[in-house]
Amino acid sequence: MKASEIDKKFDDNQEDILEYFDTSKIKMINEEPKRINIDFPTWMVKSLDREAKHIGVSRQAVIKMWIAERLEKLSKPMVASL
Repeated sequence: MKASEIDKKFDDNQEDILEYFDTSKIKMINEEPKRINIDFPTWMVKSLDREAKHIGVSRQAVIKMWIAERLEKLSKPMVASL
């Protein structure tokens, strides 16, 4: 199938065009995990575990969510107060 035909199908929302692509090797840029080690005080680990249990995810997921939220907040431009 020609690229122009796939473009038309996508633009016209006729069908799911993913079937025309090999998605088995798709990788997100800068999304591959990088393992790090970090030490937390016991009280922090207990608090993380409580929060993880409360929302039904792993400790690692809580840490990732919180860090991602903070980094996203930091990356937004500061808006001057009026």
